[in-house]
Amino acid sequence: MPSEHLQSIAFAEIEGWKEDDHNKALSAFCLSATEILREGRGFTRPSQFGGAREDWFDVCRKALTAVDGKSFFENEFRVFNVSDKARSLFTGYYEPQTLGSITPTRDYFVPIYARPHDLVGFTAEERQASGLAYGRRNPDPTPYFNRREIESGALKGQGLELCYLSSWQEAYFIHIQGNGRVLLPDGKALRLSFAAKNGLEYISIGRLLLDRGIGSARTMSMQFLKIWMRDNPEAARELMWENPSFVFFSANDKIDPTGGAIGAAKVPLTPMRSLAVDRSHWAFGTPLFLSTRLPPEAGGDAFQQLMIAQDTGSAIKGVLRGDVYFGWGPQAELTAGHMKQPGQMLVLLPKPVAKRFLPKGFCNEC
Repeated sequence: MPSEHLQSIAFAEIEGWKEDDHNKALSAFCLSATEILREGRGFTRPSQFGGAREDWFDVCRKALTAVDGKSFFENEFRVFNVSDKARSLFTGYYEPQTLGSITPTRDYFVPIYARPHDLVGFTAEERQASGLAYGRRNPDPTPYFNRREIESGALKGQGLELCYLSSWQEAYFIHIQGNGRVLLPDGKALRLSFAAKNGLEYISIGRLLLDRGIGSARTMSMQFLKIWMRDNPEAARELMWENPSFVFFSANDKIDPTGGAIGAAKVPLTPMRSLAVDRSHWAFGTPLFLSTRLPPEAGGDAFQQLMIAQDTGSAIKGVLRGDVYFGWGPQAELTAGHMKQPGQMLVLLPKPVAKRFLPKGFCNEC
C-alpha cells in the first residue's frame, strides 16, 4: 500500500547522486549486510518501512560480491523521496576521546558503568500494566534508578565500574554520544560502546537552558554547553541531574584505531556514512540519501551522500530525523557539535520491501 511519507522517484532525479562515492557507501552497507545475514538484530522489532529480515537476504548476499556501488544500488533498490509534515532535522555525533583510568584515583573518580544485572526489559503485559519498557522487578515492574540516584551511589558495590573519568561533564557527553575512547595511563585505549539505558525519558539540557533564557537557538551547541558547564560547575551538576536518562556501556581494549565506534546495529560505524535513525520507521541497514549542509562553523558546504542506518538514539524521533556520525578527533567534534540542519532524505528499499509502497500497477522489476 502506498505511504503518504514515500514518493517513488528515479535515481536520475536525485540531486548530487551521480557525484557521490557509492563504493564508500557500499563498504558501509556490506558491514550491515553481513550482520543481517548472520543475526539481523535490527529486525527484532518492527519498523514502518523495514519489511522482514528475509526481504533483505538477496540484496545483502549480492552486496558482498558487488564491485560497483552505483550499479549495485540502482539495480537492487527502489528509491523514494521521504516527506513529512514535521520539520526535518539532521544533527551530528562523534566518538569522544578523553583520559581515564581503570581504577579510581584522586584525578579519576567518575565511574562509567556496565549494564546492571537487575535492569530488565519488561514483557508486553508488564509494559501495558506499568507503562515502562525497562526497569527493575521489585517484584512488580519499577522504574530504574535515575541519573541523580546512580551518580549518588545507587550502584556502588556491584562491581559494574568499567573505568573512571576526571569529571562528571566528560562522562555526561560520552553518555550523550553513546560511545567513547578512554586513553589510559599505560598508553592503551579502552573503547566504550552503548550497552543499555535505564529506560527513563531523555531530557535535553540544552533545551532546559534555552527555556531559562540562557543562550539562543542560534548559539546553542555542544560547545556552548561545555563552556557554560565549565563556568558553572555546581549549576551544571544540578542541570545534568534534570535529565534522568542514564547510559550503560560495554568496554573493549582491543580496538582498531582506524575503525569507528560500534553502533546499536553492532557494526563499526563509518564516518560520514553511518546515520542514527528512528528505529520505529527505519530498519538497521537501510540506505538513506541525505541532502543537507554542514554547519557554518564547519564551512557550510553541501552534504549530499548515501548513508546507512546503523545506529539510533533517544533524541532521534521522526521520519525526517537523522544523526550523522562524523568520526573522532577535533574536526569531528566541531562539526557534530554544531550540526542542526534541515534537509531532504530519500530512502532506498530492496525491491521485495519497495513493492509494498509502490502505486498499483507499477512495475517493480522495470
